[in-house]
Amino acid sequence: MNLKIDIDMSPEELRRLLSLPDVEPIQREMLDKLRKRIIEGVEGYDPIKLLQPYVTGSLAPWDLVQKVISVTGKSKETTKESDAEK
Repeated sequence: MNLKIDIDMSPEELRRLLSLPDVEPIQREMLDKLRKRIIEGVEGYDPIKLLQPYVTGSLAPWDLVQKVISVTGKSKETTKESDAEK
């Protein structure tokens, strides 16, 4: 048995239906403050530091991959050198 229900409602209506809080004013306030700091060039504002928590976590596995590749490359070079000596 298949049952299909189509509900046509806006995201705002769904948020109210699920009793979720309206965070739009908070988001807007935070973005306005961030824009103001960027425009004013606040001392100590560093865009890299702003994005660092997101970038650091996602790049950590790539460091491991890079180390594995470099170790693998070195071991192949060592093998080629020992083969050339024979």
